[in-house]
Amino acid sequence: MDKNSIIGIVLILAIILGFNWMTQPTAEQKAAKQHYRDSIAMVEEANKLAEQAIEAQTPQQPIVADTAVTSKAAIYGDFASAAEGKEELVTLENDLLKLQVNTKGGYIYSAQLKKYQTHDSLPLVLFEGKESDLAFTLLTRNNRVLSTNELYFVPQKQTANADGQALVMRLAVDSASYIDFTYTLPADDYMVQLDVQAHNMTNYLDPTMTALEMRWNQRIRQQEKGRKFESRYATLNFRYTADDMEQLSESKNDAEKPAGKVRWIAFKDQFFSTIFIAENSFTSTALESVVENEKSKYLKNYTAETAVSFDPKGTEASKFRIYIGPNQYKTLSQYDKDVDSDKKLKLQEIIPLGWSLFRWVSRLLIIPMFNFFGSFISNYGIIILLMTIAIKLILLPFTYKSYMSTAKMRVLKPQIDEINAKIPAEKAMERQQATMALYKRVGVSPMSGCLPMLLQMPILFAMFSFFPAAIELRQQSFLWAHDLSSYDAIFSWDAYIPLITPYFGNHISLFCLLMTITNVIYTKLNMANQAGGQQMGAMKWMMYLMPFMFMFMFNDYASGLSYYYFISLLITIGQTYLFRLFVDEEKLLKKLEAKKQKPAKKSGFMARLEEAQRQQQKAMQQKKR
Repeated sequence: MDKNSIIGIVLILAIILGFNWMTQPTAEQKAAKQHYRDSIAMVEEANKLAEQAIEAQTPQQPIVADTAVTSKAAIYGDFASAAEGKEELVTLENDLLKLQVNTKGGYIYSAQLKKYQTHDSLPLVLFEGKESDLAFTLLTRNNRVLSTNELYFVPQKQTANADGQALVMRLAVDSASYIDFTYTLPADDYMVQLDVQAHNMTNYLDPTMTALEMRWNQRIRQQEKGRKFESRYATLNFRYTADDMEQLSESKNDAEKPAGKVRWIAFKDQFFSTIFIAENSFTSTALESVVENEKSKYLKNYTAETAVSFDPKGTEASKFRIYIGPNQYKTLSQYDKDVDSDKKLKLQEIIPLGWSLFRWVSRLLIIPMFNFFGSFISNYGIIILLMTIAIKLILLPFTYKSYMSTAKMRVLKPQIDEINAKIPAEKAMERQQATMALYKRVGVSPMSGCLPMLLQMPILFAMFSFFPAAIELRQQSFLWAHDLSSYDAIFSWDAYIPLITPYFGNHISLFCLLMTITNVIYTKLNMANQAGGQQMGAMKWMMYLMPFMFMFMFNDYASGLSYYYFISLLITIGQTYLFRLFVDEEKLLKKLEAKKQKPAKKSGFMARLEEAQRQQQKAMQQKKR
């Protein structure tokens, strides 16, 4: 082992040990955690004793009510009065959202997005009742551990004005000591403000309670027609305070404990999300995503257990924001408007726009173009058509250059065949050198056709990511497609067909079928344009197989995407025929032959490359001798 390897290993060990040391909990945190565990044990013991006392009573004893009161006092202590109450729902509402807050637990019981509907035209409710739960843990001065979802809050006077509505839910010990959950819903906004603040609670809460532990759970309803496709885009996302966004697996059960501080946690469906944002940060976070059974009306079950800073003295409130709304790029990005870069939420990153390069293409080209056409056209089928034409015009120079490169290779094919006839196949290196020498004399580069295609790839992949994630296409009809964000079935069946149903589904999408047919035609045309089109053998059949593989892939995808590729392929076929019409291959060959007469300028790199080839040949000849 050399010196550099030893130094590298030592540095890696030092980094690991330093990280472990820095992330160790402080003595105060250890003491608080131990106190928390001890408190749970004491509460469990108190509950057990209370149950035993009730069971020991005889039916003739007329003190059952008193025992119940005594039991609640034993379990809830100073909060015994809040352990009883009536469960009621209080409504917060604006033009976009209708929220119902439950007096038991003081949490948001249901959320309806008023401008959206499910695929079967029902009101779009993200969650309701037991589908969602939010609970904070309270440590009391007499070693009790209570959960807010077991206690009753009293709604205070609700206020409303032009700026929005506000609701205070109060968890009271007495008239002077209480904890307020203050909900503020601005007008025309999907973002709810939640402030949790204590008032005169130092005599009732544990003085070591500097963090408010939180448990948040939500089951994600199926809202769209295609369950398989919707489930693929339903993910649990989270963002570190000083790092990028990450997500749990969308296809299997997954769990993670982020090592650092977390800024927000998103329970995301394909087109809608509930995002919990901490004003400062979440700590000690544990996240879990469970995939529901395919026959269930739910897609996923998300759980988040975390903690935020809390001031039992009530000097400062623990502040949150809760986004309950659509995964629309324009809507989510507006929350970073006029905000310092280090405080930006970057909520729009939950929209899956592909890898970094493709995401940049979507942000700078695709989304602005989509919004531009959408500003004066209401038919999204026409918008996709105009976008396809615009993108094809942008890519036209690259497409033309790629065609010309293929045309040059094609007119030179007879000369390549002569070279192959003169040089036997076992001398592959000599064949290659002779071919490259011919290309060099006529000024043709085999790579010149590949480069334009590579430059088009970011746009193609950006469009592939954009269409399934664009909520604007949701429930927008065009021609026979009733929803451009889902498949457009023209034929479907109920029977399960092995190898077909799991991958293809129980339907045939018309735009996907048209895309496949057009792709086969384009493949045939493209193969005919290739210089070695008649000699490609197995590769030729592989090229014809690809369209059918894409059909399996896209049959469940958004019909808007299949429609885009269908139109794009039609335009590409039209461009190819136009290029053929205007490019005279006989004149092109004469131009290439004329270049043979001109001395080619040799770059330093090519000179060195040729010299290296000569030296390699010389070494091989000497080795044979």
